[in-house]
Amino acid sequence: MLNIAAELYQWVREGRDFAVATVVDVGGSAPRGPGAALAVDREGTAIGSVSGGCVEGAVYDLCVQALQDGTVTVERFDHSDEDAFAVGLTCGGVIEVLVTPVAADAPHRAVLAAALGAAARGEPAALARVTRGPADLLGKALVVRPDGTHEGSVGGHPELDRTAAGESRALLAAGRTGEFVVPESGSRCGSALTFLDESSVPPPRMIVFGAVDFAAALVRAGKFLGYHVTLCDARPVFATPVRFPEADDIVVEWPHR
Repeated sequence: MLNIAAELYQWVREGRDFAVATVVDVGGSAPRGPGAALAVDREGTAIGSVSGGCVEGAVYDLCVQALQDGTVTVERFDHSDEDAFAVGLTCGGVIEVLVTPVAADAPHRAVLAAALGAAARGEPAALARVTRGPADLLGKALVVRPDGTHEGSVGGHPELDRTAAGESRALLAAGRTGEFVVPESGSRCGSALTFLDESSVPPPRMIVFGAVDFAAALVRAGKFLGYHVTLCDARPVFATPVRFPEADDIVVEWPHR
């Protein structure tokens, strides 16, 4: 979900009701990994993607249904052996999708808003949500910061929240999105809980010195690979956005400064 944080956070600020479907588990040659998300608002506007096209229509309908009934669900999609055009993944993979309604007055909206806001601002944060466990806990969320502080609750159990926050913090420190499990012995709810933890970390920085043709190629490559790219050159006639449109920042200054 944090991969569409900028757009979703804008929806939150505008007070829109929406539902978001997030890939929580994959198997085989699934087209997109955990954390990929599709969101739909009450007007029917959609952003994001969970499968690159294979099951988008079905997931869109699930989001619309979630907005109507307010229910958190987990749905599984795989390939269809009987009908290649049925709702399924023709690549032969398997995905599980968590569908969560986020109404303007939803209790968990503030937690999701905190995670979306941090991701939209480029601040490090993790969002941990229950994807397997008792039905009343599905979708429960925690926002975890690098220092271990957290917001939200998984079910009113402080010890469970601390355990989940610790696991989430470890994934955040590694910059990873993935699952972790709190066993029954530590869940305080009589059942093991599986979480999807989405980590949002600022992109690594690349600083390129010299506004020349070689730098232009390097800036394009760095941006493609996910770096925040800064070009630096003391000559204002060469260090311009027109010559380096892919650069995030252009600094007209001597490199040592």
